[in-house]
Amino acid sequence: MDYDALLERGLSKIPEKATKSSKYETPQTEPSIIGAKTVIYNFKEIAERLNRTPNHLLKFIVRELATSGALEDSRATLQGRFTKEALDELVVRYIKAYVLCGSCNKPDTKLVREDRLTFISCEVCGAKNPAKTLM
Repeated sequence: MDYDALLERGLSKIPEKATKSSKYETPQTEPSIIGAKTVIYNFKEIAERLNRTPNHLLKFIVRELATSGALEDSRATLQGRFTKEALDELVVRYIKAYVLCGSCNKPDTKLVREDRLTFISCEVCGAKNPAKTLM
């Protein structure tokens, strides 16, 4: 085979997601402080946009804030008063730790659990990187 045929064959095997370039926007929280509690109204929507379970995202936020929290329908309630900026920063940290691919830096990933280990599996480049374990 000549070079052009090999190049064409290689390009045909690349997933369509890898060739598309799209601007990824970080989801913003919609919190409200009610007494001594903070309610994030669009919590389930944020988890869906990140392609993660709401429980995993809540576990991360609760651990980072050293507080307790609960899911109620599409919102999350946290014990304590937290600003929108602090919550948005936590979502960004979660994305860097559990959503973005370590190889191609794209958000098209999923969490895969094998035995006792969790991996971030990229649907674009096929990379499989270890994820931090949430206790």
